[in-house]
Amino acid sequence: MVIKPDRTQEQASKEATEWLILLQEEPDDPDLRRRFETWRCERPGNAAAWAATMRVSSLVEAVPPAAAERWRPFVAGTRRTRLRRRGLQMAALAVAASLAVLVMPDILLQVRSDYATGSAQTRTVTLDDGSIVVLAPDSAIAVAYSATERRIDLLAGEAFFEVTANSARPFRVLARQIRATVVGTAFDMARHADGAMIAVEQGAVRVDYPAVSPPVTERLEPGQSVRVSWTGAVDRRGGPPSQVAAWRRRQLIAQDQPMRDVIDQLRRYYRGAIIVADSTLGDRPVTGVYNLSDPVDALRGIARAHGASVRQITPWVLVVNRP
Repeated sequence: MVIKPDRTQEQASKEATEWLILLQEEPDDPDLRRRFETWRCERPGNAAAWAATMRVSSLVEAVPPAAAERWRPFVAGTRRTRLRRRGLQMAALAVAASLAVLVMPDILLQVRSDYATGSAQTRTVTLDDGSIVVLAPDSAIAVAYSATERRIDLLAGEAFFEVTANSARPFRVLARQIRATVVGTAFDMARHADGAMIAVEQGAVRVDYPAVSPPVTERLEPGQSVRVSWTGAVDRRGGPPSQVAAWRRRQLIAQDQPMRDVIDQLRRYYRGAIIVADSTLGDRPVTGVYNLSDPVDALRGIARAHGASVRQITPWVLVVNRP
């Protein structure tokens, strides 16, 4: 099983891979080097991600023959189609990215979680009180039941909860300090790099985030959802309750969602890495219904709608960029 790290760490790792590609492409560009150094020094996580990326890239020369047999024909094929030197560099780097995705799981997250899923994998769990949890791909939860509270920590990803009613033991799901509290209902909760999202299918949910000023308190009814950022920004929306957690039916339903968020959801269903090489694409709004059973086709459809392209660098790495 492969479990991805926290989304903030994952974002830093993705950006580090993109910087590695850009620096390989333009090694003598002083402006590019300055912008890279600014990024690297912005947060400790960026510097750590860059160091890890450099370590992983050094493994390319030591790929075992069995694995090499899988990716070398692909690279040779691109050479036969006169792929430019830049493409070959990206192919080598993509192999490094593949190694990071396929063979470097987050051991700490596995230890902390009680239930988890890998890429393209869902899992249904029945808890001690009869409540049912459906885990989306690349998700993890920790369960802490007591005599007065039923607590779930959403450590990564997304989960749908069908809660058995018990007014004496509230059911709480936490993404860091963002808390959803119910007595008996059905709702979805997702943890993102910049916050958490809660959507209600049945019943009512109270959402609290006491760590910001002013504290956030929201009450949601069926069909309503709210996205709360770590800084306390609140974005409420509404829609048909039947569309809540559509991923259970292998559907991705987006309505004016930033492309970066939609691609983050697709990543859970793709057994490899998806790299967005053009950062300006991340803010583009995406609306549509996409088939999660074919994440590559879904990604190509999203890219086409915004004049972008998807290039398959190896069988496990896709790069989204402008033509």
